[in-house]
Amino acid sequence: MTRAVATRTGRVQGSERRGVRIFRGVPFAQPPVDELRFTEPQPAKPWSQVLAAESSGPASPQIGPVNRLIRTLIGAAGSKQSQDCLYLNVYTPKADRRRRPVMVFIHGGAFILGSGSTPLYDGGRMAARGNVIVVTINYRLGALGFLSFDGLVDGSSRPAANLGLRDQMAALEWVRDNIEQFGGDPENVTIFGESAGAMSIGTLLGVPRAKGLFHRAILQSGAAHNVSSRELASRIAAYYVETLGLSGNYLAGLRDKTVTDLMAAQARTTAKFGLADGVMAWQPCVDDDLVLEQPLVGIRKGMGADVPVLVGTNRDEWKLFSVADPGGLRLNDEQFRERLDRVVPGCDADGEPLAKLAANAYARVKGPNGLDPSERWATFQSDRIFHYPATRLLEQQSDHQPNSFSYLFEWSPPIIGRWTGSCHGLELPFVFGTLGNTLVRAGLGATRPSRYLSKRIQDAWIAFAKNGDPSHKGLPEWPAYTRFARNTMSFNAECSLRSDPHETGRKFWAELVSEGEGRFF
Repeated sequence: MTRAVATRTGRVQGSERRGVRIFRGVPFAQPPVDELRFTEPQPAKPWSQVLAAESSGPASPQIGPVNRLIRTLIGAAGSKQSQDCLYLNVYTPKADRRRRPVMVFIHGGAFILGSGSTPLYDGGRMAARGNVIVVTINYRLGALGFLSFDGLVDGSSRPAANLGLRDQMAALEWVRDNIEQFGGDPENVTIFGESAGAMSIGTLLGVPRAKGLFHRAILQSGAAHNVSSRELASRIAAYYVETLGLSGNYLAGLRDKTVTDLMAAQARTTAKFGLADGVMAWQPCVDDDLVLEQPLVGIRKGMGADVPVLVGTNRDEWKLFSVADPGGLRLNDEQFRERLDRVVPGCDADGEPLAKLAANAYARVKGPNGLDPSERWATFQSDRIFHYPATRLLEQQSDHQPNSFSYLFEWSPPIIGRWTGSCHGLELPFVFGTLGNTLVRAGLGATRPSRYLSKRIQDAWIAFAKNGDPSHKGLPEWPAYTRFARNTMSFNAECSLRSDPHETGRKFWAELVSEGEGRFF
């Protein structure tokens, strides 16, 4: 049995594995249940006995119209789910107060799936390899975490919006106040996240109240575009309560509903607002308290100027979602154009249809079968939802912060790579060193080249957490990213430095954004 560690709310007793001490299921806030449902996270209540921190806390309730592969890899299927979900896990080489760099991971899952305790995110290998502290966290998902009450409840009784984002900040506050007892440095905290987790980080970069809670940021396949306007968030909320059959006192009605009822209405709302095209009903929104403006506006002003960033994407992001879209794998030119009409409607200032401009821009995209419309659609969606937002964040952050770095993950699995390419989420087992996970090993194969690449990526993330620069001796020279030198490290069987790898899509989307970005993201 390992020595208990004292936190501000009580002592916790963890376990040890391969020389790493692990503390699972540590509460960082009170359970958001009963009258605390739809309230800001409240400080955890102290406990007097030693807390046995040997099993993970429940995941946030979750449901969504996503395919089984995604649910299996990053969801919480098979694990306990509860509104009582505000827990975190700490992986430390030793709880000796030596002030090691701290890396806090925010999981993805389209803001409707996931848990910090998913086996894929086991932080033990990274903690041991880099002599760093790794923390993984939960936050409220879906309607429980991202329902806006603007337009539903008036006056001072209106609950706060962005509860899931506030949960993330509460976890970071816990790290600030307690991590030194676990051997971490509260003044050297790197947050890293993937997909919705990276989108959360992009939002936090533009939130004034988040300033000082983290000192470096790594964004994997997510940027600062995924924040709903107040108008859109209000439309989503109105549809949600209508689906629940509520009227009058919405807050009381929402607190009276069972979690099953809330989840069923959440699933219908998710589908209504276009998840199949990459539109998320449940995500942060502009409010009048926390997210005061679109985060890119704040970043453009220098809101995160003191935060070095490492931002990147996977080459074939959208191919993961093609698994749930069989029709998208067999598109002809007419069907490709119909999809473009749906996601980029209207005309430019000269009256030219935007879908036609998009079709022309992506006309030369090739797949395994030549000029394949399905491959063009996957590339178009990858650019729209992932590559261009990452580029735009890097452009604006690098104007203020010289330590801004870009990467592109291009490795694809030898067995299934023809279908998956370097799809969304594929880099995760490389980052955490969990290639030996049974499911991951079955799909990807933990070969010597893949394990070598995993070490290169882990070392880059660890180096960045330690000094704000991901360069290390196992990689080619890696200069910073600027608008004028778009240096991007390619992670593949052989790592190399590339320049502006998404030039075609970047130029197309930069021109389209001038027509009004809210129509496309």
